[in-house]
Amino acid sequence: MIAHMKRGRLTSRKPLFEFDGKSLLPDEIYRQLGRSMSTLESIRLQKYLADAGICSRRAAETLISEGEVWVNSKMATIGQKINPTEDKVTVMGKSVRSSQPRLTLAMHKPRGLVCSNDDPHNPETIFELIPKEFSRYRFFCAGRLDKDSEGLVILTTDGDLANRLMHPSNTVVKRYHVVLKQPYPAARIPQLLRGVIIEGERLKVESAALVNPSSAKTSTSLDVHMHHGKKREIRQLFIALRHDVKRLRRYQIGSFRLKGIPLRAMKQLSTKDISLLFKSPRPHDSGARKQAARTNE
Repeated sequence: MIAHMKRGRLTSRKPLFEFDGKSLLPDEIYRQLGRSMSTLESIRLQKYLADAGICSRRAAETLISEGEVWVNSKMATIGQKINPTEDKVTVMGKSVRSSQPRLTLAMHKPRGLVCSNDDPHNPETIFELIPKEFSRYRFFCAGRLDKDSEGLVILTTDGDLANRLMHPSNTVVKRYHVVLKQPYPAARIPQLLRGVIIEGERLKVESAALVNPSSAKTSTSLDVHMHHGKKREIRQLFIALRHDVKRLRRYQIGSFRLKGIPLRAMKQLSTKDISLLFKSPRPHDSGARKQAARTNE
């Protein structure tokens, strides 16, 4: 709200001023400005928790609905607004610090580590690989890989960015190199695109192609694209089609490639790098399939 004030007529010793089309005394204007500033400073609790690096907005809604979030010693509600400078917020009994700097890292995840920082059954997590200079900040995954998979993972303290990367309405394309135990025939590629229904959910990919196919038009390696990604979806899809996955590696998100980042290492992303995450990659071609093969040798 922008206030436009000008001197009005004097009807008493105190001058009147125009504020948003109304004639008000100076004290009344200050009160109006105070209320306006308070409104501007208020943000939704889910966004505040995401900006603080606690979790994504969707995860914040879950925490709030489960009664794990409190504001000024009162249980929070979904959609509630807070003033970060005045209200005290706690999550699972711990106070939430003010927002962190916005940092985003691209990690080359190895197999054997989980992408959760609160899994009691898997003490070894990818967060142990974060460099010391970033260890004081709270990162969370913007799109996980399971324990047995490897490749590109995005870690960020930016809740808005994480929400954009993970929200179903945004078609962020992920590319995977899949190695199977048994050769997969080109004739069955349409089955991957149609998908299968497991427990009421359709599991499928948006695009798939054989990598270095044999003369019989079969291959144990495939280049697969998808923009959703339910838990272990690719593995479950191939198992349903009677093919066991030997290796699964994500090598690209949007137009950002894993190339150049060593295993267990990471790169801090620039604004340009982040924009590539949302840029649609080129469709399948022989060059892309060769690149997928080279990045997985």
